[in-house]
Amino acid sequence: MADLSAALSGVLLTVAYDGTGFHGWAAQPGVRTVQGTLQEALRKLDPEASLLRGASRTDAGVHAEGQLVGVDVFRRIAPRGWVLGLNKVLPDDLSVRQARLVPIGYNPRHEARRKRYGYRLQVDAVRDPHLRLRVWRVAPPVDLLRLGREAEAAVGTHDFASFRAASDGREHTVRTMFRVETAVEGRVVRVVVEGNAFMHNMVRILVGTLVDVARGRLAEGAVARALAVRDRRVAGMTAPAQGLTLEQIDVALPEGVAEMWPEPLTP
Repeated sequence: MADLSAALSGVLLTVAYDGTGFHGWAAQPGVRTVQGTLQEALRKLDPEASLLRGASRTDAGVHAEGQLVGVDVFRRIAPRGWVLGLNKVLPDDLSVRQARLVPIGYNPRHEARRKRYGYRLQVDAVRDPHLRLRVWRVAPPVDLLRLGREAEAAVGTHDFASFRAASDGREHTVRTMFRVETAVEGRVVRVVVEGNAFMHNMVRILVGTLVDVARGRLAEGAVARALAVRDRRVAGMTAPAQGLTLEQIDVALPEGVAEMWPEPLTP
């Protein structure tokens, strides 16, 4: 690895991927991951580039529209060049959507202020082959009014210890959810979860609990009860990975940072 003190710049990438063919974000030996695939592509443009710094560690099968990735580079390339150059060598299920120059060492994980996830449920007795890799199909009956009411209990600052995987050993389990909302789009229900930070499987367990309530498998008030007792066994099932998408991450940027390329469309 090159001496990072000689790096010319940092680059912040906005990355999108279909998680179906990846074993999650984090690089692992012997399996295909988002981080490993992107790192390999980056080194074709800059062999001395630093290790990638992702803002969020998505699980196997989870998708992303707005993953943020920081890296230090040794080649003087404009943001446009990083986007177009990387996309020439990346596979079809992984894309760099935007890039901007940032200070060396910038880490989006440490600067994240809020993250937004979207979970898509297909409420349907029959599978749709066009949606099968992007939704969790739940057979009716599903009480959508119950689903929406139950979601409201998760909004605010709470101890979410009941809504994390057993493998998550963090001591600090208090998180703030700015919104947990549902929107119906035909037979697809999108659950939007936006918060300051998340634990392993937190959104999937929350959505699984909402669905268990909406299907009558748990009594209403299950989210509030689980928050109160801090016991994973009180919450509902873990929803499947393929319905979850990391949609957006809001980060603090240093003053004077140049605009990204391409700039986002404005109404």
